[in-house]
Order: sequence, then structure tokens, then C-alpha cells
Amino acid sequence: MTVAVRWVVGVMLAALAGAAWGETTLAPPQEFYFDNDPAAQVVEVVKGEGNDLVNQLMRQRERGRKQLEATVQLASVAIGQGRVELGESLYAEALKSGALNSPQGRQVRWNYGWDLYRLGRYDAALEQWNLAADALRGNAAWAPPTYAVALWQLGRRDEAVQWYAAAARTEPAQWSGSDRFAALLPTWRESERATLKEVQQAWAANPPAWP
Repeated sequence: MTVAVRWVVGVMLAALAGAAWGETTLAPPQEFYFDNDPAAQVVEVVKGEGNDLVNQLMRQRERGRKQLEATVQLASVAIGQGRVELGESLYAEALKSGALNSPQGRQVRWNYGWDLYRLGRYDAALEQWNLAADALRGNAAWAPPTYAVALWQLGRRDEAVQWYAAAARTEPAQWSGSDRFAALLPTWRESERATLKEVQQAWAANPPAWP
């Protein structure tokens, strides 16, 4: 084996090892997920768009009563505009301000997870969602379908189906089919609901037994 080939093989093995090391590990799904989580909602301090929205959020950050929430919304706006580095910086600021075990801290992580997901950073999204769900100290109703879409995108298809099964066990009338996804997941994009439909179809084809 030449030096060049050994170098390429070494880089590939290191990359694979790094990917394996960085994969978010989830505890196995539990039987039911009934707990409502008020932190699992899109932050919207100010309605609007464009520069006017940005200016209002900046004012809220400087002297408003919802400075943390304004920072989160501004971070999401920045990422949506393609200013990812700025958005990441604002989220880092928000993460330091919102204690993980507080509703605000969980809301920061839930929103950050969605922005990471929409950047295609599915494992990073899963990590933020897992932190938020664990901090609730309950079985958050939003977790099974949300984990399922990220796991499916990561190619962890069996795990995705297991998590979808937890949603179906909890609320079979809601999750046994995909016809209610738009009503159940109004803040999800159509593409995200389409991904969840793929998971639902895989679950319906071969529902895993519990436990």
C-alpha cells in the first residue's frame, strides 16, 4: 500500500470514527407520551417580515421584557435569511441565558433544533431536542414524531419506526394514519410532514411489538 493510499484510508477511517462518536444516542422509547410541553412552540415576540421585523426584534433585545425570546426569534430569522453564522451566535447567547431545566431554556433548544433540522444538520437537531425533552422530566408528546423525522433523515430507519410506534401507541386515533398530519403538526413544513408520512408507512407495513 502506497503512502498516498494509506493516507486516504486513514482519513476515511478517522471520519467514520468521528461520525460514530458524534452520533446522538437516545434512550429507548417508553410506552406512552402524553405529557404536554408548553415550551414546544415557535417563538414569536414580534410579527412581521424583512428589515422592519429585524429592527423591532433588535429593540426588544435591547430594552424589551422578552429579551431572550427576541434573541431566539432573531436567530431563527437570521438562519432563514441564510445568515447562519449570525444565527448560531445568537442561539449560543440564548443557550447561555436560558437554564436547561427552565421552560425558557427548553424552548430555546426546541426552536434551535428545528432551525438545525432545516439546515440539514439532523443529528445536531436531535441532540437539542433530546436535551429539551429530558429536561421536561416527563414523556413529552412532541418527542416521538419529532425524533422520528430526524432519525429517518439520518438513515436510522428502525429507530425512527420505533419512535413513531410510541406516538401511535399513545394516540392511535391521531397517528395510525397520515391524514391528520397537517392539523396535528401545523408549524411543520410540508416536506417535513412528507418525511413523517414515510415513517408512518414503514410503521404501518410492519408495526413493532411492545416492548
